[in-house]
Amino acid sequence: MPDPRSLRDMEKAAARLVLAVQTRQRIAIFGDYDVDGGASSALLIDWLRNFGLQATLYIPDRIDEGYGPNVPAMADLAARHDLIICVDCGTLSHEALGAATAADVIVLDHHLGGETLPPALAVVNPNRQDESGDLTYLCAAGVVFLALVEANRQLRAGGLQGPDLTSLLDLVALATVADVAPLVGLNRALVRQGLAVMGRRARPGLVALADVARIDSAPSSYHLGYILGPRVNAGGRIGRADLGARLLATTDPHEAAAMAAQLDALNTERRAIESAVRDAAIAQAEARGLEAPLVWAASEGWHPGVVGIVAARIKEATNRPSVVIGFDGGIGKGSGRSVSGVDLGAAIQRVAAEGLLLKGGGHKMAAGLTVTRENLEPAMARLSELLARQGAGAGGPSDLRIDALLMPGAATVAMIEQLEQAGPFGASAPAPRFALPDVVVQYVKPVGSDHLKVTLGDGLGARLDAIAFNAAQSPLGHLLTHSGSQRVHVVGRLEVNHWQGRASAQLRIEDAAKASS
Repeated sequence: MPDPRSLRDMEKAAARLVLAVQTRQRIAIFGDYDVDGGASSALLIDWLRNFGLQATLYIPDRIDEGYGPNVPAMADLAARHDLIICVDCGTLSHEALGAATAADVIVLDHHLGGETLPPALAVVNPNRQDESGDLTYLCAAGVVFLALVEANRQLRAGGLQGPDLTSLLDLVALATVADVAPLVGLNRALVRQGLAVMGRRARPGLVALADVARIDSAPSSYHLGYILGPRVNAGGRIGRADLGARLLATTDPHEAAAMAAQLDALNTERRAIESAVRDAAIAQAEARGLEAPLVWAASEGWHPGVVGIVAARIKEATNRPSVVIGFDGGIGKGSGRSVSGVDLGAAIQRVAAEGLLLKGGGHKMAAGLTVTRENLEPAMARLSELLARQGAGAGGPSDLRIDALLMPGAATVAMIEQLEQAGPFGASAPAPRFALPDVVVQYVKPVGSDHLKVTLGDGLGARLDAIAFNAAQSPLGHLLTHSGSQRVHVVGRLEVNHWQGRASAQLRIEDAAKASS
């Protein structure tokens, strides 16, 4: 565990938090509406609850208020509280934090900082421009966790005992994986231990969410990123912004069950909205051309809660940075996703500083922006120019690195469970990728809205079940569906599929190609 005090302002931030606990002050938490913001908020709520303190939670509405602190909300919170803690936001919110003069403000964030800091008592952020440490990979929940470690240390120094922080690691793990933070260094340890904590099923919100998602196996990083994370996010995307954070913070199993069901329904609705926007955005991007350093699409009425997911889909398909923008009249709110080696957040901040965006920021792999309709074309042209300087668009389709060859009969549950001991897997620590050469697609069946259930055989009797997500309408899906008796090479990652009490080996297909004759 690194020393939390290696981060600038950490000691000051923790001291102010401890003072608030000791003197029982009024505390407000201003969080982002995504998983990282919700989990970070829940971490603080849970920790403060141990001292009998109930913090006010404020999560801004994505559509009405947008990302981060705003002047009306901060002024109102400051009038009613002694301390405001901004989590997963605030680093660039100079005007909004300036409106909170009636209270002390602490920022616990990880987004890229600007040349100057906002007017706050403490800004703890490993991505401040004046930071020189090696904790830049932390998400906001990781920063909050370190702040609580330091607060507990200061409490002990004063003769008081803080709560055991181990029980909070499930929240840190969820946020780290869902925010696609690299699973390196401290992050790797936090996620590994957090999964173990989650396996104890002690947090009502996560238990209810796992149950409604029908997770009947030990939690994995895959569950965090693809099953639980999207459901927590659904409230902030298209529903009640604070629903995910409140689910993670509640201690009432009945309340948790109701909120989990609501989030599950919102996630189903989100998928339908996303599908419509995705199809339109891809068609527009294809018409503009997919060879530029930046692939982008914009239109009136696209829901701002799904543009980030659609941008990620386009990025994955083109291996280029992608931005998708939804307009409401003359103002568009967009989200972008980047590829390895291209810092999208810094480029968007540069375009905003040049006046072509109303605002923008984020981090290397993901960022957001707000733009006027008249500045849309010049802003995207300038962003494309800046990304080209970083090498965006220079390469063709992304290569898939193969770790080993595998035949269908060699994939067993025991083998996969052994591989999982090397986990957790995720960003910057991918699970092994296997190539199955010269196999036959023996069975294909559409499942869900856009997935394919597949059986692969080696021609000698051995078979392996497989799944291809979001592939039904893609070139991959066409190849799998129409390969007939022709042999193909298939690439993917192994996982244990749990269904109706049975565990079986399964390949999650990433790509396939015809085998040469």
